[in-house]
Amino acid sequence: MIYLGLPAIGPLLPQDITIGPNSNGLPGIGQLKSIVGASMTVGLILAVLALIISAIVWALGANSSNPHLAGRGKVGVLVGLGAAIITGASVTLINFFWNVGQSV
Repeated sequence: MIYLGLPAIGPLLPQDITIGPNSNGLPGIGQLKSIVGASMTVGLILAVLALIISAIVWALGANSSNPHLAGRGKVGVLVGLGAAIITGASVTLINFFWNVGQSV
């Protein structure tokens, strides 16, 4: 085995890091929170709009005996519901995974 004179990797790794989120570290954090909240509101509104339009397309496809249109409406309803669930639960999901990551 060839020894290159390099130190062991173990002592180079930090042993204890205590870094957490800092709400006053950068200027504009308050405005960024406001922008994120507004984009969540817009996302929820667009998800509800997609849900309504997809339900209308599904109903039109079912009434006109057009299975392709009805299928597209069903997929749109599922996508709209998924988007609304993910957008609405995003803060809770982020907090959950942050807490899981802190306990590792």
